[in-house]
Amino acid sequence: MAVAGAADGRGAAQALRQDWPAFVLVTGLLLIGRVARHEGLFELGGELVARVGRNGASLLIASAALVALVTVTLNLDTSVTFVTPVVIAAARRGRREVEPFAYLVLAMSNTASLLLPGSNLTNLIVLSESHASGHQFVRALAAPWAASVLTTTTVVAVVFARRIARRTPGSDIVARHGRPGWSVPATIGAVVAMVALSPDLAAVVVVALGAALGALEIARARSSVVATVSGLNVPLLAGLLGLACALGTLGRAWSGPAHMLGHLDTWATAGVGALGALVVNNLPAASLLAARRPVHASALLVGLNLGPNLLVWASLSGVLWYQTARASGWRPSARRVSALGLLMVPVTMAASLGALALAR
Repeated sequence: MAVAGAADGRGAAQALRQDWPAFVLVTGLLLIGRVARHEGLFELGGELVARVGRNGASLLIASAALVALVTVTLNLDTSVTFVTPVVIAAARRGRREVEPFAYLVLAMSNTASLLLPGSNLTNLIVLSESHASGHQFVRALAAPWAASVLTTTTVVAVVFARRIARRTPGSDIVARHGRPGWSVPATIGAVVAMVALSPDLAAVVVVALGAALGALEIARARSSVVATVSGLNVPLLAGLLGLACALGTLGRAWSGPAHMLGHLDTWATAGVGALGALVVNNLPAASLLAARRPVHASALLVGLNLGPNLLVWASLSGVLWYQTARASGWRPSARRVSALGLLMVPVTMAASLGALALAR
C-alpha cells in the first residue's frame, strides 16, 4: 500500500475507498461470530445437524444447509472459522469419516457466498464500482447462488458417496449446549444492513454491532481485549488489504484489465476472475479487475468466488479453513482440495453461469 501510494497517490486513495468497506464489514461479522460461538449458537446448529443426520446422506445435507446459512448471514470467513470444528465434531459424533464433511465446509463456504454483498469481501469490492444496491445484488445473483449451492452438495455427495455412507468405529462425542443471546439480533441487523444500505453504511453499521458485542463480552469477562483482537487475524487482513489496494491502484493506472474484460462475454469473464484468484488470491484480484466498472460484474463474481475452490491459498477463507481444521485435530491436504476442485470448480461455475443466463 505504501509503494502504491508513493507511485500514484490519487489512485491509491481511490483503491482504498473501494476496498475498506469490505475489510471493515468482515471485521464486524467476525466479532459477531466470536460472540455467537461463545453463546453456543454454532454448537446448537451442530447438535441439530447431528440429530437430523442419522445417516450419511442426511448428515451431508444438514451440514451443507448449516454452512450455507452461516456463510450467507455472517460471511464465509466466519463460516470456515467457527463452523468447521462444529461440522467435524458432528461427523465424528455420527461416526462418519471427517474428510467429506470437512471439505464440504470449504467448498460450500465459497460457493454459498454469492447471495449477499457481505457474504464475501469480493462482493463488496465489485459492488462498490457497479453502484448496485444490496437488493439489486440479491436479485441478480439469487439464481446463480442456488445453482452453486445445489451443485456443490451434489458433487461432494457423488465423489465421497461410499465414504459418506460408511460408519467408522469410535465413541459418541458429548454435545456442548449453548444459549443464544445478543448475537442473534446482531446477525439479523447485519443482514438487514447488507441488503438495505450502501456498502459504506453497511460496513459502519455491522462493525458497530460487532464492536458493541465485543465490548459486552469483555465487560462480562467472557473475553479479553487481547483475545478479541487476536481472533480477528489482523495481520492477515491487513496484508490482504495492502495487496488489494496496491493492485487496485495498478488497475486504475493501467487500462489493460478493464479493456480486456470489456471485450469478453460472461463465461470468459468468469474464467478470468477464477484465474486471477488462483494467481494472486481473490481479494486482490477483485480489486484489480474491478478497479474500473466491469461489464459483466455478476459473472466476474462467479469466477472470483467459486474459482478459489481449486487452491487453498486462493482465498482468505481457504487459509482460515486450513488453520481451523488443523486446530480441530484433523489434518487437511491442499493436494486433496485441488483434486476435488478440478471437478468442483468447472461444474459449479457452469451451473451458476447457466442460471445467470436463464435469469436474465
